[in-house]
Amino acid sequence: MRDDLEKHLNFARETAYHAGQLTLEYFQKGLQPDRKADNSPVTMADRKCEEWIRGAIERHYPGCAVLGEEYGSSNGPAERRWIIDPIDGTQSFIHGVPLYSVLIALEIEGNVEVGVAYFPALDEMISAASGLGCWWNGRRAHVSEVAALEQAAVAFTDIGNFCKHGGEAQMQRLLRKAWYRAGWGDAYGYMLVATGRAEVMLDPIMEVWDCAPFPPILREAGGYFGDWAGNETIYAKQSMATSLTLLPEVLRTLKSERGEDADIDRPR
Repeated sequence: MRDDLEKHLNFARETAYHAGQLTLEYFQKGLQPDRKADNSPVTMADRKCEEWIRGAIERHYPGCAVLGEEYGSSNGPAERRWIIDPIDGTQSFIHGVPLYSVLIALEIEGNVEVGVAYFPALDEMISAASGLGCWWNGRRAHVSEVAALEQAAVAFTDIGNFCKHGGEAQMQRLLRKAWYRAGWGDAYGYMLVATGRAEVMLDPIMEVWDCAPFPPILREAGGYFGDWAGNETIYAKQSMATSLTLLPEVLRTLKSERGEDADIDRPR
């Protein structure tokens, strides 16, 4: 099993890297997005990148199931499925912000065992497989040792999503207790937690392909990825990452009817 996971991880790393190079051909080139039915943006780069990844999977794992953001699900053996997002953070991509990523994960019998997130414009890669550690550009990654929210950096993607999709009160409680608050999140926020550069990342709305790599990445980095109730999952339609040290306090804050009123304007 370990040898198989290492092989799958190496494939995912290589595929994410080469797909990422493809996205750079379109990045900061004035590419105009189309709009999907839900009004979210999509570009030619998203489609071309997913087509390339699907082709690589078909060559190396013929007939294997694939789920991708742009082209949906393809049939294959139920016990193994590749989950891909060709460009996570399309808003970043179309605005010329280098925080977008290529996401590739392998789900085996319902559990994600391999995860890779590659950020082409930054040339940063975070990757992990169960039992093989978490790796950030060739060195071991580990979550922060910060032990209190009042010393923690909290990241998010779009603060407006907490109004649109629920969780505004919970988020405000968390932000009041935090030391620092940072946006432009998407997958980059989850990598920040896995590499110890932020302590909490959360989203009130989440699709499977947007987060599939992060259970093994956070787990192997000594942290947690899952829903706002403490369940490791990619299927909750919401997500959160933090360290195991901070997890109890974060969960209490999210569940609390009354958050502690820490000063939101404390010095940076």
